[in-house]
Amino acid sequence: MRAAVQHETGQDKLEVLDDVEAVGFGPGKVRIRIRATGLCHSDLSAMNGVLPQPVPFVPGHEGAGEVVDVGDGVTGLAAGDRVLMCWLPACGSCPSCKRGQTHLCLAGFMNAGTPNFRRPGGDVFGFAGTGTFAEEVVVAANCAVPIPDDVPYEIAALIGCGVTTGLGAALNTAQVAAGSSVAVIGCGGVGISVIQGARVCGAARIVAVDPVPARREAALRFGATEAVAPEELDGAKAEFTGGEGFDYVFEVVGRSATARTAYETTRRGGTLCVVGAGAMDDPFRVNMFELFFDEKRILPSLYGGGDVLRSYERAIALWRAGRIDLEGLITHRVRLPEINDALDQMRSGTALRTCIEI
Repeated sequence: MRAAVQHETGQDKLEVLDDVEAVGFGPGKVRIRIRATGLCHSDLSAMNGVLPQPVPFVPGHEGAGEVVDVGDGVTGLAAGDRVLMCWLPACGSCPSCKRGQTHLCLAGFMNAGTPNFRRPGGDVFGFAGTGTFAEEVVVAANCAVPIPDDVPYEIAALIGCGVTTGLGAALNTAQVAAGSSVAVIGCGGVGISVIQGARVCGAARIVAVDPVPARREAALRFGATEAVAPEELDGAKAEFTGGEGFDYVFEVVGRSATARTAYETTRRGGTLCVVGAGAMDDPFRVNMFELFFDEKRILPSLYGGGDVLRSYERAIALWRAGRIDLEGLITHRVRLPEINDALDQMRSGTALRTCIEI
């Protein structure tokens, strides 16, 4: 089959190959034909080395498709079922799962170091144990979550990570209060989902912050009340909060510099929610006096900070009710020639559809 492969960390172009085989099928596993895949910023972070990932590998962890085959012992799934890919499934038995923090379960990461694919030249890994930039993938059965017939594959793919992460940061982690003020730094697909989550929560003012004009324009369409460039953030803080700072500030970039800006933009007693995935060698610093005196809550949010299966169901319910716009996310695109061209090749002559939503 065909798959888009990155051979070395930091290379600037994916190579589409037709000699890739999905491996590992057997008891407890399912084979999925990918029908739609999204490009999350985490994929780029793995490609450029910010997130650790063995190479060569197939990027992609937002995917949806149909089950082709199920291994022995698999229940609740059958060939032909429509599913989305859960890259961080819960085992149900570890301490995190027993505490109800299923999004912190590490069982899914145990498979991240096992190759998902093979070529004549050797093994190929899948990002986050998946690898959705391929026509087929083999994963553990709990990675395949059935979706209703009325949910298009493209929308299901986005729910598989970016939408769930962004909505959950606002609804689960920060628990944005109605009537509050919010700033969102970084308005790609996840940031846009944070904005939509804040709007669902009833935030009165939502300020989108991004250096790219097209993203700022998109943020206004998705529910932001204002959109500013980073250099305009101080002015927005002064104008909209009287200089006090916002009730909630979401950092959706994954860099210590923007996290520090977000901290300084948060009012005393307010909430800084860190959503962006950053590098291990990029420390975020606050001094002990300001940490104590300002009493700002610093809340990291991994995969939306809640039970992902319930979060999927909530996202579908909000979409059906017209409370969030997911069709618009499919067309919220940033042109990345080295990525888009590879996905265009993958799409040609197949049923694979792609959603570029970083």
